[in-house]
Amino acid sequence: MSRTLHARIDIDPADALVDVPRDITLRGFNGEEHVTLTATLNHPDGSLWESHAVLTADAEGTVTVGDTAPVSGGWIVADATAPVWAMRRVRAPTRPAWSEGVAPLDIMLTATGQYGAQARAQYTLRFLAPGVTHRPVREAGLSGTLYTPAGPGPHPAALVLAGSGGGTHDQRAALYAAHGYAALALGYFKAPGRPDHIDDTPLEYFETALRWMHERLAPQHGFVAVSGVSRGGELVLLLASHFPALVSAVVAYVPSAVVHGTLRAGRPDKPRDATAWTWRGQPLPNVWRDNPDADWHAFDHPPEPGQPIRQAPAFHTPLRNAQAVALARIPVERIQAPVLLISGTNDGFWPSTLYSDQVAATLRDRGDGAIVEHFRGEGAGHAIGLPQLPATLIAKPHPVAGQLLDGGGTALANARASAASWARVVDFLGGAVQRSAGHNAGRPTAS
Repeated sequence: MSRTLHARIDIDPADALVDVPRDITLRGFNGEEHVTLTATLNHPDGSLWESHAVLTADAEGTVTVGDTAPVSGGWIVADATAPVWAMRRVRAPTRPAWSEGVAPLDIMLTATGQYGAQARAQYTLRFLAPGVTHRPVREAGLSGTLYTPAGPGPHPAALVLAGSGGGTHDQRAALYAAHGYAALALGYFKAPGRPDHIDDTPLEYFETALRWMHERLAPQHGFVAVSGVSRGGELVLLLASHFPALVSAVVAYVPSAVVHGTLRAGRPDKPRDATAWTWRGQPLPNVWRDNPDADWHAFDHPPEPGQPIRQAPAFHTPLRNAQAVALARIPVERIQAPVLLISGTNDGFWPSTLYSDQVAATLRDRGDGAIVEHFRGEGAGHAIGLPQLPATLIAKPHPVAGQLLDGGGTALANARASAASWARVVDFLGGAVQRSAGHNAGRPTAS
């Protein structure tokens, strides 16, 4: 029989940025009572997400979620962020364009004791910090959104690039702004005024963006970082290699060490080894083109019928050809800025840990004390992103090609890698800004 009359859920803080951990405590239950905790998110994109776990109250009838491993349910570790990252999608989006939006996420918690006591509470995850403003950028041929921190500035800046899904990474740019960076979420395809596919994207477009940021934003200490994910990770290494004087720091999430073809993001009437990037009107050689060792089988076929495609094994095959690799290798030795590489050791898209190791080795082999870090998400897949977001969609359709792909990792590993890597990004960029301030008040312009 229940002895509880005043069950409640305490959440601290109840309203804060998405990268701020919460303390969640369930109170007023019976000692040693099993309590089912349910979390629900009605996402602004129209999707519905839920998670459930059963936790045991202590002798005082209290459950501290961050210190209590569930006895069953959608997560099995003591983690107060788990009610969100363990959420599973039970209804698909009706407004997919809003999935990457910066509207706040309201998480509803319900705690139900085995004897019938129940409590509810809500907390809010925000991407926009108080005072952060944003506006579209449609000048100099650019297509993006600029997120500006509160306060008069000047602020250090960050160019934020998405991957092969196209569009813009507004959530990430907003969170950079929350940490003091004027962040430009730049679209280069599948964005207003830009092509629908990645084919023949000129590096000059990004050079224009970098120069625009230096000139129009007048960033603090002339500091402009570049941050990209997947194909965007490949891209930021290319940009820092081609325009070293314009780039102050590099954050490359699950990147590549070599240039690839259009792969799944290209026009459907062209081959997958078609040109993705050009420079001065010429295609950048990619590792797949005219490579006799390239084998697309794993790119096209799931490990078993009916399973999602785990394409990473295919990406090892072109690396067997030393000549193709030499032509397509990103010349990262030209980079003058500190570099942070983030990879998942169980990446199902491509071997981001191998690629990151190769980039780090090249930079360290210069012997000039280059600042290069490689954060390995042990057991994590391709979907390393922002903390405290749902992490259970391991397999999902590619945003351009539509094939169902296995990104690798587990929800737990991906969530842990997202939280830990983001904390490292914040510290890494903060250190880079301090070093930039110590060197000079501005960076020269590339010739």
